[in-house]
Amino acid sequence: MPAVPAMPEPLIELRGVSKSFDQHRVIDRLDLQIYPGEGLAIIGPSGTGKSTILRLIAGLIPPDEGEIYIQGQLRQGLAEERQDPIGIGMVFQQAALFDSLTVEENVGFLLYEHSNLPRRRIRELVNEKLEMLGLTGIGDRYPAQLSGGMRKRVSLARAIIANPDDPTETPGILLYDEPTAGLDPIASTVVEDMIRFLQRQPGGCQTYAIVTHQDSTIRRTADRIVFLHAGQVQWQGTPAEIEVCDNPYVCQFFSAAVDGPIQVVGA
Repeated sequence: MPAVPAMPEPLIELRGVSKSFDQHRVIDRLDLQIYPGEGLAIIGPSGTGKSTILRLIAGLIPPDEGEIYIQGQLRQGLAEERQDPIGIGMVFQQAALFDSLTVEENVGFLLYEHSNLPRRRIRELVNEKLEMLGLTGIGDRYPAQLSGGMRKRVSLARAIIANPDDPTETPGILLYDEPTAGLDPIASTVVEDMIRFLQRQPGGCQTYAIVTHQDSTIRRTADRIVFLHAGQVQWQGTPAEIEVCDNPYVCQFFSAAVDGPIQVVGA
């Protein structure tokens, strides 16, 4: 028999990770792997810990139990306390732009604050990322002057910009928290296309994890799907496997049925 190809080493790995808030266990002894070059969608009902997973991976909050490995190295402490072996960029649900700063100042914020690059060079880097995302010529605008979809793309540009003099700052993985929430279908398609575009583009990021409820975003951006409920993985597979899946959690989620193993709050 031909040899079965070995699985690559995970870029990110959670082993037995748990996290509680106010004595409510949101993540329960979770094992999760994200492999190099894949787009992983983390889906499931509201309040089941999907965004918490992203914050754990980003090093914004610590696990109560378990271990997190970044490119094979055990993380000790939070992101602000030590540097991970790869850069981790995060795109927040509400874009999280500074209203009082221009687009150019928002995208280049970390470089302005934490690098020795000259301002002219930072502006060049900002304009490169804006052009990559189809946002040429808007650097002098303020967030309030942008559409929701444009604000999302500006936040993508901010997540992938890095100091070329420090390769460790280049994102090895991007974390997207509901990147198409609140957008109309056309704007959602634009953002979904940009996510895939950045995966293939030099200067983008080949690996990402995305939390989303939106059906089109799941199907158009995911290479692999993990379904989370009660703090644990209940199912995983590909978008194509959704159609033939008989997992009761997945069936209820994609059919929007009230009856099933997922309890509807207030029903």
